[in-house]
Amino acid sequence: MSRPVTLPAMPSAATQYPKAVGALLPVFGKPSRVSPDATVPDTVLRVENIRVDRDRLLDYCHTTGCQYGAELPLTYLFVLQFPLAMELMVAGGFPFAAVGAVHAENRIERMRAIGVDEPLTITTHAENLREHRKGLLIDVISEFFVGRELVAVQTGTFLKQQRTSLSDTPRGPAPKETTPPPPDRILTVHLPLIRKYAAAAGDRNPIHMADLSAKMFGFPKAIAHGMWSAATAISNVEAQLPDAVVYNVRFGKPILLPAKVNLYTEKSGDGYTVSILNRRKGYPHLTGTLTPRT
Repeated sequence: MSRPVTLPAMPSAATQYPKAVGALLPVFGKPSRVSPDATVPDTVLRVENIRVDRDRLLDYCHTTGCQYGAELPLTYLFVLQFPLAMELMVAGGFPFAAVGAVHAENRIERMRAIGVDEPLTITTHAENLREHRKGLLIDVISEFFVGRELVAVQTGTFLKQQRTSLSDTPRGPAPKETTPPPPDRILTVHLPLIRKYAAAAGDRNPIHMADLSAKMFGFPKAIAHGMWSAATAISNVEAQLPDAVVYNVRFGKPILLPAKVNLYTEKSGDGYTVSILNRRKGYPHLTGTLTPRT
């Protein structure tokens, strides 16, 4: 049975990041290895009457290329719920540490266009801890309401890397490294841009903020946010999307900064497929589909 908790306001990153770092400490932090049958907290966090900060939204649009107007960009829903998702993940009962977790997949289901001035209620909970060949996956699900009307559902799937019973199962064929075809667009991304995105999105994870802090978590350089890629990948087709739409995205190898990457956009039935590929070797940083919600 779920345990609803209504918060008076969105949680602050200033209180969340010390908890996130503390979860990494030996003895006092969370275990380095998590059982696949670990308990997932039944907490459902809720915040009512959320109003969009237009200045912050404008900064977000400047860094991603999304449209700034009377309606919320599709991927901005991730930003709005991110403080609640973090609040769940830094809580003591969450099975693994938030810092170091990999954002593996994301899904946004929008029932209709959402006005920038519409007050929102957001509820967030975690579920479905399960094994994966690379570790454990868990879904963090946020629902968006205008009054009692459900207008969108955002699902982030996060990976805790460790060995599991699936680790030794046969892998599929490794993607061939080949020079990719000419792109529809070349994206240029660098650390100053990503720092501006981090400020606008409220996601200052150290793996994105500096090379030194990224190296502490096993990356050779700072990396771009996956959701920066997800937003930028659809910025050219955003105006053509139906009001009711589903955006599924899978993140591949991280984009090491600075970088130039290839963006591909293809019409597929009533929707689109998008991908961001490495310019030299052709492996995917992101693959996604946009389909009308039926």
